[in-house]
Amino acid sequence: MRSNYVTAIIVAAGNSSRMGGNISKQFISLNEKTVIEHTLTAFENCSLIDEIVVVAREQDIEKINSLVKKNSFTKVSHIAVGGNTRGESVANGINASSDISDKTHFFAIHDGARPLVLIKDIENVIKKAFEVKSATLGVMVKDTIKITDDKNIVVSTPNRADLRSIQTPQIFEKGLYISALNKAKSEGKDFTDDCQLVENFGKAVEVVIGSESNIKLTTPIDVIMAESILKAREQGEEI
Repeated sequence: MRSNYVTAIIVAAGNSSRMGGNISKQFISLNEKTVIEHTLTAFENCSLIDEIVVVAREQDIEKINSLVKKNSFTKVSHIAVGGNTRGESVANGINASSDISDKTHFFAIHDGARPLVLIKDIENVIKKAFEVKSATLGVMVKDTIKITDDKNIVVSTPNRADLRSIQTPQIFEKGLYISALNKAKSEGKDFTDDCQLVENFGKAVEVVIGSESNIKLTTPIDVIMAESILKAREQGEEI
């Protein structure tokens, strides 16, 4: 029996302002399933995930709950209300986790709006976290990145070989993450990325190279890309 119990925190509480429209991007249809259904399916079917906590806007909870029942997602234990920031939302999800002090050893924190994550990538980053306590998915950066000043003037060009585009899930040992969360709270800091939270605590996070198809749906063009990727997968392409 595996000793490490992993609780996935699926953060789906954003206001979808950059997507436009009148509905949460979690309910956008991708090949006849909503975004959140695709996301939850990957974690439901991952053998290293034991429990799933969804964090959502209060007005979306009833609909997400109905989708959980429709798809028989047995690993979903709670649907928690999101906070005013991503950090608050993750903390709410952690606090909602069942019997957290006795069961959970690792948190797998994932954007609900990354519905194309592959099960093999979830497994790879979790296994790395079992070794080093904190790990995240990421991919190599293909574009040249420039650092600019407040007047939008280029001031430097970082070495592309040293850059990674960070994705989710991001996996952390429970005690480490909670300690990092408490430190940030005591300092009045709030981070948009959970790796930053752990970095602020002085601990290293290892990057596991994932798949470029694990995109986050933020603007309408991302939806078009996601639909194309899903269609390619249906045709047997491994992307």
